[in-house]
This record gives sequence, structure tokens and C-alpha cells, in this order.
Amino acid sequence: MVVPHHATGARLARHRLAGELADVVPPALLADLVAVLAELVGNAVRHADPLPGGVVRVAWRLRSGTDGQTVQLRVTDGGSVSGPLMRPSTPDSIDGRGLHIVSGLSSRWGVERDGLGQSVWAEFDPTGSPRPDLVVAG
Repeated sequence: MVVPHHATGARLARHRLAGELADVVPPALLADLVAVLAELVGNAVRHADPLPGGVVRVAWRLRSGTDGQTVQLRVTDGGSVSGPLMRPSTPDSIDGRGLHIVSGLSSRWGVERDGLGQSVWAEFDPTGSPRPDLVVAG
């Protein structure tokens, strides 16, 4: 789906994801998916250029495996000068926690760049075990 490169884009993406996956994944996983998608879209709007047409592309994919379903979220934007980075934050920090949330809730996440922009993705392992590693492909 495409959403506007605007704060309302995160809300639209969250609602669509929740509506489509509510009967497919457990409630706790759905809550994590919604939180991570909101962070990824919010970061795209705040820190990256839009895709042509002033939009951000949002996608999710479910894959069945022997351990259960793996869910991948992907947000594609027009890219930025510097890619997504986890910044140190303190309890008094106003911002800078978004990718820490993504890392803590997902099994893994990463960034892929091409000539059109960048995609930030987060994957959720069916075993529920987060692996906070960053995979950058370029």
C-alpha cells in the first residue's frame, strides 16, 4: 500500500495492518507489528525523502515455515543522506528511541538501498525470540 509522506501515513498504515492481520496472527504479535510499523513509517516521514508522488510504500508479508509464521514489514521511501542509525538515548531524551523499539520487538531488521531510495524492514520470527542485529545491504 502507499501512504502519504505525512504524519497521517503512519496512522493509515497501522489501521490497515491491524485490520488485515487481526484474525491471522496472535494479539501480542499484532501489537508488536503495529508498534514497529508506526516507528518505521514515522521515521520515513521524519528523516527521509518521499517517493515520487509524495508517498511512502508500506508492505507486509507472512511466510509459513516449520516453526510457524514469519512476518516481515517493509517501508520504502526516497532515502536520505544518512541511513537509519540507532542513536544513544537517555531517559531524558526527547527522541531517538524508534529504532531501539524496532530492534527490541523484531527478530531482526535492516536496510536495503537501491537507485530509487531505501527500504527498512523488520522481521518477526515465529519463535518470538528477538535478535537485535542490524543487517545492512546496499
